[in-house]
Amino acid sequence: MLLARAPPPPALLPAANFPANTERALRPRVQASSRSAVATAATAAKAASFRGGQKRKQVASVANPLVKHCVKLRLSAAYRRSCRCLLLVGLAPILEMCRFELAPIDYLLLLDGVEVPEELHEFSDNVVYVSATVMKKVSGMQSVDSTEAIAVMHMPKHFRDLGSDEGGAALDELFRSPKRILVLDGIQDPGNLGTLIRSACAFKWDGVFLLPACCDPFNEKALRAARGASLQLPIVSGTWHDLRALMTKYDMKIMAGHPESSSDGSRGTHSLSKELADSLVNESLCLVLGSEGNGLSAETLQACELVNIPMEATFESLNVSVAGGILLFMLQPKHQIDNRTLTP
Repeated sequence: MLLARAPPPPALLPAANFPANTERALRPRVQASSRSAVATAATAAKAASFRGGQKRKQVASVANPLVKHCVKLRLSAAYRRSCRCLLLVGLAPILEMCRFELAPIDYLLLLDGVEVPEELHEFSDNVVYVSATVMKKVSGMQSVDSTEAIAVMHMPKHFRDLGSDEGGAALDELFRSPKRILVLDGIQDPGNLGTLIRSACAFKWDGVFLLPACCDPFNEKALRAARGASLQLPIVSGTWHDLRALMTKYDMKIMAGHPESSSDGSRGTHSLSKELADSLVNESLCLVLGSEGNGLSAETLQACELVNIPMEATFESLNVSVAGGILLFMLQPKHQIDNRTLTP
């Protein structure tokens, strides 16, 4: 089932210089639910001052419901999922999102004095000008020097949390005869997770499956590292049971990146090479990557064939996002093979 579009966020409380009769100011209060908080934010955003005869939405107080809504979107994964909204911090990731013509922006928060970038003119009606104090509060930054814009937008329809959605139907909708799925096992660093999603998108993998204990892909740092890839690539959060169902339906082989040359002495680990990659060209494949701290889970080690990246013996391992990038490139789908230039 596609994610329903949540009601627009709360409306903005009028700034101190708003005309007294423009709209009745909203009083901050404890919200009964995330849905009502979103509705309150939308109402707040409608409170505006008029300058030069044109409506200008503006917020100067951190007590404004829209500000509170945005802060909760930044801090709470549960709130993001219940509202089905996310916060994109910084002009670069926002422009990246627009370049790929992804989800529309519900609210574009701009620092007072900043002009609407030409690429974002279509969202001019959604612009809310905020003070430096508000921008720092919403972004969590100590300075506004590199944070002139923040976008509030809905989560992409191709994200599914199988804890709350129908597993089989959602998987069928997102993954139709997949050839390559990246599986992340307990990746908790948002920078690594976002970078891996970006690499999977760059090498035309069909989607990403997040096993339990992974961080939220819509965490602000993960979004920044992914540079728009999280909004393009199908992403599923589920369990091993869900993953096995996907593998069984599409007859997918499963391998896991492993830093050592052998796992437990009882079986060998494949070394990544052009020959290995070529042998998998016609296979549907799930590639599992684990966290640097805890490595692969026991269930992953038991279920997967292992593959390592040959390297100088004095180095034990690579950063997971670096190792993942190499594996994703070498094991990319068949239609990408012509672009591969690495040799064994």
